[in-house]
Formats: sequence, C-alpha cells, structure tokens
Amino acid sequence: MSCVLPPSSEDELLLRARSLAGATIAELGEVIGREVPADLSRHKGWVGQALELALGATAASRDEPDFVALGVELKTLPVDARGRPVESTFVCTLEPAELGRGGWEASRVWRKLARVLWVPTLGERRVALGERVIGSAFLWRPSDDEQALLRADWEELVGVIGRGDLEAVTAHLGQVLQVRPKAAHSRVRRRAVDGEGMIRASLPRGFYLRAPFTASILRQHVRLPE
Repeated sequence: MSCVLPPSSEDELLLRARSLAGATIAELGEVIGREVPADLSRHKGWVGQALELALGATAASRDEPDFVALGVELKTLPVDARGRPVESTFVCTLEPAELGRGGWEASRVWRKLARVLWVPTLGERRVALGERVIGSAFLWRPSDDEQALLRADWEELVGVIGRGDLEAVTAHLGQVLQVRPKAAHSRVRRRAVDGEGMIRASLPRGFYLRAPFTASILRQHVRLPE
C-alpha cells in the first residue's frame, strides 16, 4: 500500500505523473525509497509497481483499476529511442471460470482499459534499468472504433475458450488484443477445462495489447521523432 495519498481527480493524477517526466528509474527509486533491481528479468513489474507507489494507487492486488476512486488503470509503455513500443502490454490475467459471467462491458479486460494513464518509459535493454528515462504521461479513453476492435477480439477469444479450446488460443488470434502465457517459467501450471470437459494442467495466461495498437495510441498523444 502506498504512503502517498491517492489523487482526488484525474487532473491531479496527471499532474503527478507528468512531474516525473524526464526522471530516471534510479531517481524514481529514490522517490519511493526502493532499491532498483539490476534488470527486470526477475522483476518484470517493478517499474509499474514503483509508479503506483509514487502516484498513490489504491487497488494493490485487487481486481480493480489501480486508482479505484477515479476508475483509472496505470499502464507503463516501454518504448525505444524513437518512441516505438518494444513489447506487447499486459492487460490482466485470464480466468476461464469468469469469462461466462457477463458480456464485454462486465469483463475484466474492459474494466482495465476503459480509462488508462499511460506512462511511456525507455525500454531499450542496452540502457541500464536505473538510467532509463520516464516519459510524459497521458490519459486515454478508447474511441468507439478502438473499443469495437477490442470487443471483437475479446468476443472471438472468449468464444474459443468457452468451447473448452483453451490450448487452441494462440498469440496469433486477435487483431489488437491477444492471449499469451503469463508465467515465470514453462513449468508453471494451473487447472483448466479442455474441449472434452476434462480438467487439465495448463499454463497461466493473460490478455495483452499488441504493440502496433499501443503505438497507434501513442501517436495520438505524443509527438514522436521521424
């Protein structure tokens, strides 16, 4: 739990986030009193968690947007020197048992993406983690067209999973939203139901935004070098 009081408005949250623009990850570590790891190989979510602490996020590990009262989710966006996303963006874990409990509007994916504070950060691996710079944050709400794309992919993926074909869901499915394994290593397993209704051990999975989609979001809000 952060010792920083949660922001009272979106404007206050955005002001806090933009005050960090130009700071390094090492300087962020000093702000929150945490040691910066040497790299992210075993600390994948460290930068996002550090930003949550610095900005006063309140959700902790609960299945809610990071800034609960505001309904805003925090997403870091690692980019290269030209401002292009270097990887897909994790949205939330995939819980097969929950997928049939409601439609798109009630989905975990939509709760996480309805309003997002994006914080670009330099993500080039050749640059030491502590020396990577935080960019200028911006708030995003999906346009009607963007939401239509997200919803279509979500419904397609949920349809396949709902038929018990979890193993048939590969990263190739989905135009802007995809499902990928999310585990520390390939030996991690969790229970899932296969196409014949049998309980099998399966890799944990999560929903991710494809890099070209986040790149298009970035282009709308940040002037990038040619």
